[in-house]
Amino acid sequence: MDNKILSLLEKIADFLESVIEHIGKAISWLVLILVILVSYDVTMRYLFQSGSIAIQEMEWHLFSLIFLLGAAYTFKHDDHVRLDLLYQSKYMNDYRRAWVNFLGCLLFLIPFSILVITSSWPFIHLSYIHNEGSPDPGGLPHRWLIKSAIPLSFTLILLQGIAYMIRNFFFILEEHK
Repeated sequence: MDNKILSLLEKIADFLESVIEHIGKAISWLVLILVILVSYDVTMRYLFQSGSIAIQEMEWHLFSLIFLLGAAYTFKHDDHVRLDLLYQSKYMNDYRRAWVNFLGCLLFLIPFSILVITSSWPFIHLSYIHNEGSPDPGGLPHRWLIKSAIPLSFTLILLQGIAYMIRNFFFILEEHK
């Protein structure tokens, strides 16, 4: 394969992983904010018998953002949940794992990510059009904002999946020589 194409692919993978790394580190600060918010909420409820629906909803919104937007970062660092039945088999070597990773991204991760991205837009659009908010009194408005994290999350997963495919492609090429 042409060295210019390989060099371009490597730069693309480096760029995508750099973006995911920065986003993951930024999202990690939400964990601290969530801990502070939950501590405040618990203190107010149990010491002062004063609670807030908006704060409780903000807690699950933050948790959703951490989970959704942190998924690509977790995938990048290979800390995600994986069914290792096939992957850790004694018949699997690094070359075969690279093929499983490459084909898994190509046939499953990328199409599924695209499906979620495209199918979630009407869900967000309806929420925006109807100005959906919390059904609870004192809850948060603009529910479409939190719903927008779904396609954003799967876009990040898609980008990390492309970078992962490129890395595995390079490994396959290197082992094939």
